[in-house]
Amino acid sequence: MRVMVIAKATATSEEGVLPTPEAFAAMDRYTDELVAAGILVAGAGLKPSREGKRLAYDGQRYLVTDGPFTETRELIAGFSIWEVRDMDEAVAWAQRCPPGSCTGVLELRPFLEVKDLADLPSPEERETPRDGERGRLGVA
Repeated sequence: MRVMVIAKATATSEEGVLPTPEAFAAMDRYTDELVAAGILVAGAGLKPSREGKRLAYDGQRYLVTDGPFTETRELIAGFSIWEVRDMDEAVAWAQRCPPGSCTGVLELRPFLEVKDLADLPSPEERETPRDGERGRLGVA
C-alpha cells in the first residue's frame, strides 16, 4: 500500500529556519535506510507558507490568497510517499525518524488505490443513460 507521510509545519519551519547540519546528516541516513528497504517512492521539504498561495473555490471561481498562512498547525512542511505492507509498517518506519529531523507532527495517510474504487461505475456506465434518463449531453 502507498502512504503519504505529511510532516506538519512548526513555528520554526514557518520562519524558514533550516535544520542543523547534524540533523540533515541524520535525515540523510534515515532516507538511505528507506531507499535501501524499498520504502521511499518520493519526498520533499516545502518552503514556508509565505512563499505559497492558497486557492479557494467558491462555486464559481477561485479566490487566490497569498501566504503566509496563520494556522501553522494546518500547514505542511514536507512530505514523502512510501510503499509499505500496511499502516503498522508505516508507523514503525515513521517512529524511526531521527529526533531533530522530524519535529512536530507526522500524519500518515493511505492513498486511494484502484481496488478502493472497484464498486464505482466505469466512465462508460456513467455516460450511458438508463431508461428514462438523459445522457451527459441531455440526449436520451
